[in-house]
Amino acid sequence: MDDPNLAVSPLVWGITVAVIVGLLAFDFIFHVRKAHEPTLREAAVWSAIYVGLAVLFGAVFWWITAGQGYGSTFGGEYFAGYITEKALSVDNLFVFLVIMASFKVPRADQQKVLLFGIVFALIARSAFIAVGAALVAQFVWVFYIFGLILFYTALTLLKDDSEDDAADNFVIRFATKRLNTTDYYDGDKLFTYENGKRMMTPMLLVMIAIGGTDLLFALDSIPAIFGLTQESYIVFTATAFSLMGLRQLFFLIDGLLDRLIYLSYGLAIILAFIGVKLFIHALHENDISWINGGDPVLDWEVSTGLSLSVICGVLLVTVIASLASPKGREMAKQGNAREESGLATPEGSSSSSSSEDSDGTAGGAGPTNLEKNAPTDGR
Repeated sequence: MDDPNLAVSPLVWGITVAVIVGLLAFDFIFHVRKAHEPTLREAAVWSAIYVGLAVLFGAVFWWITAGQGYGSTFGGEYFAGYITEKALSVDNLFVFLVIMASFKVPRADQQKVLLFGIVFALIARSAFIAVGAALVAQFVWVFYIFGLILFYTALTLLKDDSEDDAADNFVIRFATKRLNTTDYYDGDKLFTYENGKRMMTPMLLVMIAIGGTDLLFALDSIPAIFGLTQESYIVFTATAFSLMGLRQLFFLIDGLLDRLIYLSYGLAIILAFIGVKLFIHALHENDISWINGGDPVLDWEVSTGLSLSVICGVLLVTVIASLASPKGREMAKQGNAREESGLATPEGSSSSSSSEDSDGTAGGAGPTNLEKNAPTDGR
């Protein structure tokens, strides 16, 4: 490659990983451990904080690498990767929303489900990053594979039918039919006891569904960011910071998700663009003997600046077109109506749940009938 390799010491890697783990621990201890539904203000403030941390890290990283003589290359790659991964994460929230709606996860417990999804996604993507980095360092043809994966993903986004079955896969159908599963939640417990028998709760099935989709998301997102940079440190930090704050973002834009009607099309364009960039990079670095005798086919590549401009431009047009379209405005009206209806009796719904719990349990002991939503019908 023409670009110099980024030198990152083990100490910097260790500090970075420690900061990421610390942020996740802080999120769990101070926000998620006690089940509650975040207010709009809480979600907005913490979403802004996490985005601010990501931008601050990118600015410092850009300043340091520029001072080391790398110019704007690595800083631009970080922000291009972060924005792309953040956009893909927002699209992933659609699927999380479908899964939790399918299993009727109590609103107060959705935070823990989301945090589990974030942690599992970070672990899965870190493993894929390690494997992907080793492959791209040794084999140029891997870029062709990554490009084909992104083209396929772009086509599936255009079909827009994958979310309907998000919570209905083989593992879930097997678990609900063959394993001992209750038809109610016992708080956020994964297991409970019924008539002296240990049984799974729907919460465990939700975790399985979220974990399975995280693996599929990693197959899409990692090739996408490797199409923007081949530096493992940038891939990891951009991916990690894009996942930070995803839980708060879910509650902040919950009502907005269904109004972004063209988001899948915008993401399809971005992924297809990155797929083309991967093919161009592979042709530029070509060493396959039966392609042009093993010599490079192209003497140019798509610049980081162009990539960043295309990604930001497509996302901006997608959001504006979604919100300005007649269908988007209609979805906005329906969302506002639902929100006003929900805000009309917040106390009633809370007391209703409390009375349900107290009536359904003796002295607060035993499982709470938060939702009679057994996914035993195959959901």
